[in-house]
Amino acid sequence: MIKKLKSEILASIKNKRINVFLLFLLFAFIILIFTKLSKEYTNTIAFGIEKSNIPEENVILNDSVVLNITLKTHGFKWLKYYMSKPKVKIDFSKDVDKKEGVFLWNKSKSYLDNTQFDEQVELLNISPKEIAFRYDVNLVKKVPIKINATVNFHPGYDVADKLISDPDSIEIIGPNVLVSKINRLETEDIIFNDVKSNLLETTSLKLPENTSDLKFSANSVIIKADVEKFTEGTLKIPVNIINVPKGMRLKYFPKEVNVSYYISLSNFNSITNKDFKVICDYTKVIGNQSLLVPEIVKSPKTAKNIRINQQRIEFIIIK
Repeated sequence: MIKKLKSEILASIKNKRINVFLLFLLFAFIILIFTKLSKEYTNTIAFGIEKSNIPEENVILNDSVVLNITLKTHGFKWLKYYMSKPKVKIDFSKDVDKKEGVFLWNKSKSYLDNTQFDEQVELLNISPKEIAFRYDVNLVKKVPIKINATVNFHPGYDVADKLISDPDSIEIIGPNVLVSKINRLETEDIIFNDVKSNLLETTSLKLPENTSDLKFSANSVIIKADVEKFTEGTLKIPVNIINVPKGMRLKYFPKEVNVSYYISLSNFNSITNKDFKVICDYTKVIGNQSLLVPEIVKSPKTAKNIRINQQRIEFIIIK
């Protein structure tokens, strides 16, 4: 029992010695850090550029320009430059000269030495001495939206008219050299399954790569469609033959063909045979045979999947 107590006391003393040692080591490290940070250092660091007051009618094309700036200051000041990427401001209303195709910034016009660094920071050098910012005239262009959608309808259902996007076009603002190449924008691919009610779905647009110089009035659209129940209809439509040579008479059969179509229930009763027109063009006679091909040249917009059930019209020439 006495031996156990003695060993515990010795262990406690040793632990206290270790704790005191670690504490002194920590204090020594902190003093060393403060000593280092209080000294002055000279170093060159890359600064990003924060552009301000760019004329509204212009856009800067080269955004990745940096300035290598050599500074002399104590370690505490250097900490903020290493914690995050520093930036310097270039005011395009006073720090640059506008020349043909470029805004020219010159080291001699820089205000960096007396406006953007405090008294404890000495500015030693700026490189490069000159920067040419290429610019272009901003162009505003409206482009249409192409919908990339696959719709799988529930049996007996279909879209009443067509898929539409809201908005159906968007405005692009940016350099003429970039915007002029864009003639349309497409939606991301989207699939709708077992559709039997109206569609109303937001989807993103496929925007061009490297769009930092471009502004879009929207980056997504709403896909809309009125979905209705559909049924099949069939009507007998008279056949008209056109382009028959002058003086030639034809006798043909059948004189009427069955035209089938797919239509919504709400429009079913509004369709009549007057809404369709079927012709045969004599100049398209099949080889040396006495056969003509019927074609639909008029049909209602509300009908879908229109087809003629008779694919050939026979004829004979009457002398």
